[in-house]
Amino acid sequence: MSRRSRAAVARSAGGDRTLTTILGLVLVAAAVLALLVGYGVFGDFRAQRPLIDPIAVQWAAGHAGATRWIAIGIGVVLFVVGLWWTLRSLRPEPRPDVSLSEVPGERLTVEHAAICDAVRHDAETIEGVSRARVRLVGTPMRPALRIALTMVEGSDVRDVWAELDGRVLARAREAFSVSALPTAVRLELDASSAPTPARVE
Repeated sequence: MSRRSRAAVARSAGGDRTLTTILGLVLVAAAVLALLVGYGVFGDFRAQRPLIDPIAVQWAAGHAGATRWIAIGIGVVLFVVGLWWTLRSLRPEPRPDVSLSEVPGERLTVEHAAICDAVRHDAETIEGVSRARVRLVGTPMRPALRIALTMVEGSDVRDVWAELDGRVLARAREAFSVSALPTAVRLELDASSAPTPARVE
């Protein structure tokens, strides 16, 4: 599955995975280095030395004020990085407007709300579909769609899919002037259309 197609299925977590992998590798490398030093791979003298260098301890004791500010600065940096990472992970997924023309002086952009409303309206005209939800994701130059269709009890899934792909999505691809428009489709059953079981007393 291409990166563009994955955007239609779910929000990308590639950035978070990359940062987590780098952090994990750094911590593993530090742990391995500490083990090698402790087992005397780099010499018995180095293995017997304290974990914190005595020269560093002596300097910190003689410069208590500077040491305190350094520790505070490191703590603030770690807090800011953690806060940035959290906000980055929790921020809403962008809903891009689609650029249909980038000619200088003739830029044509369609808002995502208008696109979603048009596709939703088309999807709800399919026989057997009672409700549709549409979301535009991706980037302005590489859009993708997520569609959730609520189907009436007894609807033919193959007919619904044929109508969706052959008419609704074909019209969207034509509007975007693209040959392929990655789309993730979720089918749900309309609970209100299900027959109510008979009650025996």
